Amino acid sequence: MPRIPVLTIDGPSGSGKGTISRAVADRLGWHYLDSGAIYRAVGLAAAWENVDLSDPEAVAHCAARTEIRFETAESGELHVIVNGKDATRQLRMETAGAAASAIAAHPPVRAALVDLQHRFRRLPGLVADGRDMGTVIFPDAPYKVFLTASAGERAKRRHKQLKEKGVSVNLDSLLHEIAARDERDAGRAVAPLKPADDAVVVDSTGTPITEVIERVLSVLPEKLRQPRQAS
Repeated sequence: MPRIPVLTIDGPSGSGKGTISRAVADRLGWHYLDSGAIYRAVGLAAAWENVDLSDPEAVAHCAARTEIRFETAESGELHVIVNGKDATRQLRMETAGAAASAIAAHPPVRAALVDLQHRFRRLPGLVADGRDMGTVIFPDAPYKVFLTASAGERAKRRHKQLKEKGVSVNLDSLLHEIAARDERDAGRAVAPLKPADDAVVVDSTGTPITEVIERVLSVLPEKLRQPRQAS
């Protein structure tokens, strides 16, 4: 397993991890893991079952029986299927993000999902997107990035993203929620949000996506940066 290359891309909500990680995975021809979607999916599944999110054991049991899979539509959009239902739209809501942040603080829940995330590590390689990919889930990953941006820019990005999806949201409320989540994620006792000691920090504030992608790819050796050739 350690011989299978892994690039971890961690960072706060709205930093562009998903967009950048998927683009990098596509460029390399590697597998992609959206750990945030997994936590959001478990939070949503728990809500569907009226599970108390403050009860670690109850949420962990829910996590163990929740089925999650990723499907790419013809448009290229990633769909998340939770217990047989397409939950993609619901998982984009800030309420789902808040639920994910809440349950991620529970050690039993995190333990229940570690093995699932490890199974994504397959040849030719993996791009893992999350908050603790480089510090907890794949600490042996040879390539690590911590992607960040100012809270104001992240709120604007999320606002634009949700409006394009037809979701009515308030920018000030989003900024408040993002700031609160940053504080909660950074201050939690279990796997707090922080760069791995050996991670390269990339600030995407005011930077075009294409440039951010190139900066992330630059942490890899040249031989891995070459697009995978079709067999």
